[in-house]
Amino acid sequence: MWKSLILPLVAAVFPLGSAQNVDEVNVSKGGTLSGPGLAVHGYDVVAFFTQGQPVLGSDAYTVAHGGGTYRFVSQAHLDAFKADPAKYEPAFGGFCAYGTALGKKFDGDPRYWKIVDGRLYLNLNGDIQAEWSKDIAGNITKANTNWSRIHGTPVERL
Repeated sequence: MWKSLILPLVAAVFPLGSAQNVDEVNVSKGGTLSGPGLAVHGYDVVAFFTQGQPVLGSDAYTVAHGGGTYRFVSQAHLDAFKADPAKYEPAFGGFCAYGTALGKKFDGDPRYWKIVDGRLYLNLNGDIQAEWSKDIAGNITKANTNWSRIHGTPVERL
């Protein structure tokens, strides 16, 4: 008798399968009250391409997309993103590109970035980026292979 009462409660509190929380996009606090956390720590992803540097976006120009809230410095950048999000979204959901090459999901810091073949890649820190840079093409290949396996898993916490 008690099992028939407890098991549904346990299933509701600890869901299994696809209902589990997983991190597809690397987000931090700061999203809207009704929306997801900030993607790319609030940096404007279009600015990496147009200004060649990380620039913090404004909460005046935001859009919720793919599990994260993206911020931009201007309406023009917001419009560019809306027109072609895949062009500007960071690879691997904004997680560390080198970590992904190793089969792990770590934070991607927008201060450690590189655009390769039109794609934005972030890394955890300067030391990690230096290691990733030793074989960018090889690490991207490994990361692409690993991402299909790890994209639906929780983030590794350091």
